[in-house]
Amino acid sequence: MAMCSSFCPHLPNHFGGRPAYLFPTKPLSFSFKAFSSQASNASSKDELQTRVGFLGLGIMGSPMAQNLIKSGCDVTVWNRTKSKCDPLISLGAKYKPSPQEVAASCDVTFAMLADPESAVDVALGKHGAANGMSSGKGYVDVSTVDGATSKLISGHIKSTGASFLEAPVSGSKKPAEDGQLIFLTAGDKSLYEIAAPLLDVMGKSRFYLGDVGNGAAMKLVVNMIMGSMMASFSEGLLLTEKIGLDPKVLVEVVSQGAISAPMYSVKGPSMIQSLYPTAFPLKHQQKDLRLALGLAESVSQSTPIAAAANELYKVAKSHGLSDEDFSAVIEALKPKLQQ
Repeated sequence: MAMCSSFCPHLPNHFGGRPAYLFPTKPLSFSFKAFSSQASNASSKDELQTRVGFLGLGIMGSPMAQNLIKSGCDVTVWNRTKSKCDPLISLGAKYKPSPQEVAASCDVTFAMLADPESAVDVALGKHGAANGMSSGKGYVDVSTVDGATSKLISGHIKSTGASFLEAPVSGSKKPAEDGQLIFLTAGDKSLYEIAAPLLDVMGKSRFYLGDVGNGAAMKLVVNMIMGSMMASFSEGLLLTEKIGLDPKVLVEVVSQGAISAPMYSVKGPSMIQSLYPTAFPLKHQQKDLRLALGLAESVSQSTPIAAAANELYKVAKSHGLSDEDFSAVIEALKPKLQQ
């Protein structure tokens, strides 16, 4: 069991039905050390710990949940493949056999699922989290889904009396491990304020964007840009090599200029070696491009560059690269895959 440490946030009186330290009502920006020093002056019976659930322990969910555990939070986990829970259980997490049971036993439940279908199933399916929600609880979906899916989940969660916050993340495996994610949140402002200390354990910044659907839309726009950037970068690397220049030098040049982005300097060297250690699976990038194109179509916005990039990722998927890092899209531009 994860023991309570001075770094783990507590819930206010109105949330979860248990007395606890009251969070400020404005978005928080503080160190947990400062927070705990205030809380330590409260009586012991007022220091009941926030019970945090985490559903989905894949490439992103697992390090996010680990950071919560390491901060001293009381974490209960679930994953379709039980074996993925074992490393977290060894760190002190509790385990429940269904999303419903996790939600029923926790104050705030996070969900990090691979796609809209999985997000809906885990939240609303048989033994889904919604069946364990009730007044005073909160559900924070950090999956990347479309706005319609987010609104569907929100409606069912809120019908139980619980609060809902969408909070898709910008960042991949390494930022998740380092607690450097960016949260794009929307939904119940009260839940945002309550969950803020937990988000701060897992991320470096957070944005509150208003109504449910806005966070999902912003994430799709961000990933649409990222997917297009990687496709263009791939073309540049291959063209550089084809004309007899050193692609390693291209990476250095790009990293020092106005178009510098960490993605290029981090992934460029391995792409040159045709190595694609998975930080963000290619299949997820293509999924996000597909959803972003649907979003653009819904408002009659032309996105020809993203559409072309999406086709390239589809080619890469068709050649068995779905589970490789999204930088493997470069393989779709090589002659052997274009024949």
